[in-house]
Amino acid sequence: MAGSPALLLLLGLGLCYPGMQGQAYRMTARFRDSSITQPRLGQRLELECVGAREDSGVFWVRQDKDGTLHFIVFISALHRTTFKGNEKTSTRFEARKFSSVYYLVVKSFTRGDEGNYFCLMSSNQVLYFSRGQPAFIPATITPAPTVPAPTAQSGITKNDSCLKTPDSETSKKKQLNFFCNIFIWVPLSGACLLLLIALIVTAMLCQQTRRRRCRCKRPVNGKPNVKPSTPSQHT
Repeated sequence: MAGSPALLLLLGLGLCYPGMQGQAYRMTARFRDSSITQPRLGQRLELECVGAREDSGVFWVRQDKDGTLHFIVFISALHRTTFKGNEKTSTRFEARKFSSVYYLVVKSFTRGDEGNYFCLMSSNQVLYFSRGQPAFIPATITPAPTVPAPTAQSGITKNDSCLKTPDSETSKKKQLNFFCNIFIWVPLSGACLLLLIALIVTAMLCQQTRRRRCRCKRPVNGKPNVKPSTPSQHT
């Protein structure tokens, strides 16, 4: 019975089709102690199933965070219990019946016991099941570390405390970046300026040299202007 695939199939169909609950029986799975909203780690947690028929047995199942169903116990109308593995007792759970109320006890609640708990009843070939009772351990929130306030013994005054703020550190970084930019860009700008001046001076000197060369007159026929020599008379 504990590992029956047919039972899990019926449970799945019941969860998918709420109409199988019917109108004759409205079962309720809840914490026995109404003041409990979330179980604590290691707590003895008691649940009760109310609304089932007194002459019918009840199944207790758990649905984990992934949606997988886990059979826990079947409590018969004769107060007999059958746990997982067809065992009569369990090291983790207790189950009993009193009148028409069926109880399930988690001896020591752990992370592995978290989920939604359901109680189910089969009567006249109809499956009735309760709404799920969520049972999850509250998440632990780690408090942020506290920073001790500066005292007179630490040698830090109110005026000095501003030096420790993130804004002052940011301003220091900005000042350092500004000085670094000055040391980098000023020499680079000066070198560029000197190079530009050298190019201008070189261009002017080349222009003057070209003009001086152009002042010399050239003959029309392209030959230098040489006076014709008089032929010598031979006697």
